[in-house]
Amino acid sequence: MTSTLALHGGTAALADVPALPRWPQGGQEEEQALVDVLRSGAWGSTHGEVVRNFEGEFAQFQQTKHAVALANGTLALAASLRATGVGVGDEVIVPPYTFIATASAALFVGAIPVFADVDEHTHLLDPAATEAAITERTKAIIPVHLAGNVADMDAFQAIGERHQVAIIEDAAQAVGAQWQGRGVGALGDVGTFSFQTSKNLSAGEGGIVTTDDDALAAALYSLVNVGRVPGGGWYQHDSVGYNLRLTEFQAAILRVQLRQLPELQRQRAANDALLRDLLSDVEGVQIATPDPRVTSHGHHLFIFRVPELGSQGKRDAAVEALAAEGVPGASPGYVPLHRNEAVANESRALAERLGQPLPQAACPSADRVSSDTIWLPQFSLLGSDEQTEAIATAITKVAGATDAL
Repeated sequence: MTSTLALHGGTAALADVPALPRWPQGGQEEEQALVDVLRSGAWGSTHGEVVRNFEGEFAQFQQTKHAVALANGTLALAASLRATGVGVGDEVIVPPYTFIATASAALFVGAIPVFADVDEHTHLLDPAATEAAITERTKAIIPVHLAGNVADMDAFQAIGERHQVAIIEDAAQAVGAQWQGRGVGALGDVGTFSFQTSKNLSAGEGGIVTTDDDALAAALYSLVNVGRVPGGGWYQHDSVGYNLRLTEFQAAILRVQLRQLPELQRQRAANDALLRDLLSDVEGVQIATPDPRVTSHGHHLFIFRVPELGSQGKRDAAVEALAAEGVPGASPGYVPLHRNEAVANESRALAERLGQPLPQAACPSADRVSSDTIWLPQFSLLGSDEQTEAIATAITKVAGATDAL
């Protein structure tokens, strides 16, 4: 194969291999599940049992006592913050290298997101930076299990206990992941998951919150169900809550996909290992080794760094070159949230209205990784050995062509 980049007229690395699987995937099982709900006439969770059954199955899968399904992962975070007592003027520590929802959920409940830096080897929230950011106004910390990897939950559990703050796991990208044999979402006070289109478990949209705490589970139920209580009357609203309910149609798809998830996770894990091996000797490509306490990785993304490309401002050009080589979905990933003007402006306005200081974030590691990291989506790990080898060839080709980008 020619070493000339496809971007410049060379042969694409994936030119002669079948297209990778599309995502999301659906088949006859999902179709029948939807038809069953359609014909039942019970389309909403207040009249059906599909959402309730899915909640029980998901709780068992993630090894938690309770699971409360709801509209999406963003509102799962907001509901979790409210359920744990976070409110106006409180501070919530979050990583800057994450989706905007991790920070905006705090703003939704009147709290201020405070950024603590990430570990540049893992892209995950740094426990030491987190503890240094705690003030008397800190009420919660949201470690994000990015890309299916798991944050250091031993450290965050200890910090939560030491400072009496809630630990809310943002596991939107980590369904199926485990820390020392225990499912994520069962390690902090609560855990939140997303079922948006790109996620490993998808219904187009949707989310769920997990917890082992009976009182938090009851609070979450009420927040999702307009203040109702389990077993209470239709017009019995014992608290002020949202209407965040998941539909029976979404839960029907999710129940089928949850049964399929273990086999898909096995495929992703095998292809992740193969891709790591094929790229292990490629100069300039850095792939973090997961903490050995991560006993099951969620494999939502395959992420790697190419620092030389970052230092030369060529990372985005490399992403474009990978797309030309036929690698679908390659992405430069997040712009760090401590540099997001919308979040900064909203946080500043809230702090000024409350008459309290706005913590200033210094997150050099997040700045570095956001300049040289490249993502591949999870469906790129669902191909054959031949397809995975072609992806490795594409990455090798682009990483070795720095001067041509």
